[in-house]
Amino acid sequence: MKVYLDNAATTPIAPEIIEMMSEMMKTNFANPSSVHSFGRESKIIVESARKKIAELLNTSPGSIFFTSGGTEADNMAIKCAIQNHKITHAITLRISHHAVLYPLQDLHKEGVIKLSYVDFDKDGVVSLSHLKELLADNPRTFVSIMHANNEIGTIQDLKKIGEICKEFNAIFHSDTVQTIGHYTFNMQELNVDFMAASAHKFHGPKGVGFSYISDNIKIKPLIRGGGQERNMRAGTENIYGIAALAMAMEMAYENLEAEVKYIKGLKEYMIKRLKIEIADVQFYAKCTDIDNSLYTVLSCHFPETDISEMLLFNLDILGVACSGGSACASGGNKGSHVLAEIVPDSKRPGIRFSFSRYNTKEDIDFAVEKLKELF
Repeated sequence: MKVYLDNAATTPIAPEIIEMMSEMMKTNFANPSSVHSFGRESKIIVESARKKIAELLNTSPGSIFFTSGGTEADNMAIKCAIQNHKITHAITLRISHHAVLYPLQDLHKEGVIKLSYVDFDKDGVVSLSHLKELLADNPRTFVSIMHANNEIGTIQDLKKIGEICKEFNAIFHSDTVQTIGHYTFNMQELNVDFMAASAHKFHGPKGVGFSYISDNIKIKPLIRGGGQERNMRAGTENIYGIAALAMAMEMAYENLEAEVKYIKGLKEYMIKRLKIEIADVQFYAKCTDIDNSLYTVLSCHFPETDISEMLLFNLDILGVACSGGSACASGGNKGSHVLAEIVPDSKRPGIRFSFSRYNTKEDIDFAVEKLKELF
């Protein structure tokens, strides 16, 4: 038996989506930019998907731009907004995803911006008072705050952060890759200029996502070439991926309430099993606060043993797919930059289990039994 508990890394594609893509590949092969009837049919697929996604986010279709995924969407927002709006100061967290940290740090090293890091508490929650201080002491700023951390599951209050950014005329970007398709969004109530999404985080295919760009802000394209995506993102559109992205989002939101309840139940069940079966198991940040952490993620750290560095490898051999690391680097392993900030100097092995609608309690039982063999 093998179980897959690494859904924060990627999710299995829904069978209905595989079937839809397979059929579409047989019949819809034309370039959406072509003016003939074949091309127009492909164009309709792209624009229908854009409209559906916009409806689900309560925004205008004109604010949705298709990309290759979340990393491109993050880089587009960061590099283009800072360059086009002549931004000289940016703020983020040291526990941001590398798709945000690296481009911002590159721009800082190049002397384009001064980069500030906003404080956060032991659970990774942003200090709103420190954010205000940083914004008050600097010129117009680019702020990038991740909605939910992919490693420890901490959720930030986008509404409050957006209100603060608006107060100080800051540009607000949020990496929402872990939360779109898992939480509802009403863009009419959020002061967010940029968001990022990736289909493979909610049972769509890899290599396709979108950037949400508010109607209130304008940028020039990151990728130049043809005039696709209303001159915002060059490159022939991945029509199968785009159709699948929209379908995956629609499926996610149609059944959201039931799926959230089901997955929260799995997470609660695993917490209880681990506490009973594994001595001295601990949990990062707010992971055990089911309603106030990313419900798809359970981030644990286990007692240090002689197999700590090989824990993931051993679990894989035993049939459990998950991910993780430690705060400290060892050998070729750099360690987790997130855990290094949350639990500095800890040598306890960290494991992230992450769930989807396709997981079962039997999967949890199997994983816990294999952990018992190692501890």
